[in-house]
Amino acid sequence: MPDRPLAVWFHCFSGIAGDMALGSLIDLGADIDEIRSLIDRLPVGGWRLTAEATKRCGIAGTKARVEADDSGVVRTAVHIIGLLEEARLPDRLRNRALATFEALAIAEGKLHDQPPSKVHFHEVGGLDAIVDIVGTCAALEVLGVDQIYCSPIAQGRGTIRAAHGVLPNPAPAVVELLRGAPSYGVDLPFEMTTPTGAALMAALASGWGPMPAMIIEASGFGAGDRDIDGQPNLTQAVMGRLDLRSEGGQPVVLLETNVDDATGEVLSGAIIALLGAGAHDAWLTPIVMKKGRPAYTVSALADTALADQIADVMAIETGTLGVRGQTMQRWPASRTEDTVDVEGRTVRVKVSAGRIKVEHDDATIAAQHLNKPVREVISLAEAAWRRSVNETSGSTVSRLHPSTESDDNIDPDDDPASA
Repeated sequence: MPDRPLAVWFHCFSGIAGDMALGSLIDLGADIDEIRSLIDRLPVGGWRLTAEATKRCGIAGTKARVEADDSGVVRTAVHIIGLLEEARLPDRLRNRALATFEALAIAEGKLHDQPPSKVHFHEVGGLDAIVDIVGTCAALEVLGVDQIYCSPIAQGRGTIRAAHGVLPNPAPAVVELLRGAPSYGVDLPFEMTTPTGAALMAALASGWGPMPAMIIEASGFGAGDRDIDGQPNLTQAVMGRLDLRSEGGQPVVLLETNVDDATGEVLSGAIIALLGAGAHDAWLTPIVMKKGRPAYTVSALADTALADQIADVMAIETGTLGVRGQTMQRWPASRTEDTVDVEGRTVRVKVSAGRIKVEHDDATIAAQHLNKPVREVISLAEAAWRRSVNETSGSTVSRLHPSTESDDNIDPDDDPASA
């Protein structure tokens, strides 16, 4: 069933760490030898990855263990990104790993008032953390996972010891990474969610909340280090095929309010704030209210788990006295993200069946640097992506993404429709 994207939902009822995410995917069925082979492409050595069967509160799972001959080197974000760029990794795996470390760099940079590029990673820069992150992304690639979803994430209480000393639990980096994501505290004095686990979910999850509608194919449990009385210290991974058209769409909430006393600048800022708070989309609709007053409806579409948070942002940013909402479903098309090179400028693209969409902000920046119209940069980016697909597949014309040239310039022998 190629039209059904393969998804994994992480159930973080006991939090999540990098080794727990990796262990859950190995327990689910990812081949550890293939995972090791992919990690081995990194230009670093001195690490060993093993997996052992274990139990937590009677539930069987897999404990992923990484042993590293690390010399205590403190790596910068730029150093780790360089390692990933140098490795010959599959594009999707590399992009997922890069996104995870970039999320860590942004969070740490904000906490320490430094540019992300100058952040020094301590615990998350060690070989074991690198193997956990790249290994998790490798496991997703081995399984062929298209989309990642995550439940609300549990957090412990108290304090923890880290490279910077004694820190509150959850750690400041975890709190910053999970900004906009659903999370909750439990009365356990342990670090239940680590920065590595939080970064993986913050960077990779395309949706938060209950398990999405899927036809379940497999599930697995990744074990944490400690045993917790009365609670299994596990992260669960559930894998299945999404069929949002027939099995029901993704639950979302539509939040709205009518305002007739806000300026255009305020409303523009409200849209930016709503998107920054995690809304899938936000928009304005001009309306006419009572007594003929011109006004706008401010709308936001969001995961149900973020309804209260988005409603608060809408109220604060617009000054409205009330927000209304309704639960509905959406059917997003499966898509992947990629990058292309346009005359030395990196431009992001989103790809779905039959369509390629260039990231407009990237195209605008590239157009300014290249002194070209935005429409020309978009055309060049689309052409660059098609060339990369054709080079990879060995075909001269992509069936899903046909050439933009006119039919008069196509050799009938090269036309897939004539095959």
